Amino acid sequence: MPKRPKEKIRVLRIINRFNIGGPTFNATFLTRFLSDDYETILVGGLPEEDESDSLHIPKSYGIEPILIEEMVRNPSLTSDRQAYKRLKEIIREFKPHIVHTHASKAGALGRKAADACDVPVIVHTFHGHVFHSYFGKVKTRVFKEIEKNLAKKSQAIVAISNRQRDELCDVHKICKREKTHVIPLGFDLQPFNDKRTQERESKRKELGLTDDTIAIAIVGRFASIKNHDLFFNSMEKVLAKTNKKLKLFVVGDGSERESIENRANELNEKYPDTIVLTSWITDIASFNAAIDLICLTSHNEGTPVSLIEAQAACIPVISTDVGGVRDIVKDGDTGFVVPVNDADLFSERVLELVENEKKRQKMSQNGWTFVKDTFHYNTLASNMDVLYKELLEKNGVDV
Repeated sequence: MPKRPKEKIRVLRIINRFNIGGPTFNATFLTRFLSDDYETILVGGLPEEDESDSLHIPKSYGIEPILIEEMVRNPSLTSDRQAYKRLKEIIREFKPHIVHTHASKAGALGRKAADACDVPVIVHTFHGHVFHSYFGKVKTRVFKEIEKNLAKKSQAIVAISNRQRDELCDVHKICKREKTHVIPLGFDLQPFNDKRTQERESKRKELGLTDDTIAIAIVGRFASIKNHDLFFNSMEKVLAKTNKKLKLFVVGDGSERESIENRANELNEKYPDTIVLTSWITDIASFNAAIDLICLTSHNEGTPVSLIEAQAACIPVISTDVGGVRDIVKDGDTGFVVPVNDADLFSERVLELVENEKKRQKMSQNGWTFVKDTFHYNTLASNMDVLYKELLEKNGVDV
């Protein structure tokens, strides 16, 4: 008798919202590039008004996600209840062997729905966390207790860096180390490297950059957690000390736009035509081709996608020492990592690379070598495949 075709492993993948950032890329590549052993459905909410829509990312890889309009950033009894109900409907129809949630809101509603529907394996990925620098002590304590309870409903917790695992397990006591698995993010990085060579000259011309101009950028939401003040304060110190021609690009948008515009205008009055606010850029790989340094100044991060993309585009980076930055930047080799809010040291590091072209070129070469395999989507998919099958076997799921 012919053998019955092997049943595919059904995975329901849930993310907060389809906004620009690591979760969208991570969920897209895991949906697209897991082996043929899997059938995956991707579900998520829509971006908020101050966020850039990222639906073009899954669609560019042939994925049509299910959208849940009720899954919004801010807690709401009405919208959360509706989103929870919709998730349970999807689970009962799809009958997944695994529900894998990404980031906080998806993690809360998705894991509760999966547990209520007796899904055999529940996995959650922390892309960042809100356990410091976001809220006051009382609200933070409430979020911690919620996450501790949700961790008990999960068969595995995925951290995207070793430092994040240390924070989750040892500092904030969210979950046990034996339940936590470190799986770095994965990306399609080749276009960043290709466009550096193919489009650098044309893109610099488009941006009005002369051959002797050093282009510096910061990419991220205009939100207090991103600490743009440190960027402006540091750049003001650099501009006061260098004779080099600089152009500064601030890429993004968000709730802090007015204050960022005001600060940019102040610096432009002092150093005319130096700072450009671009809003969001969809083709960041082409933009990066023109840039010489990329900065990150955040108070708190998970694994900053902009720094991985920068190194793939052969751009040295200067970042604050937050989240998993030390796992994705080789300090002194592909860039510099400095303490949070240290404008003096931050500006010194920027100035060092502005003034030293040979060092800048050396770091740019090191960046691509470092990230090309470590953060590739094939590595991500392979690591997750091993974890999924281990969890299915451990929980007695025969697929």
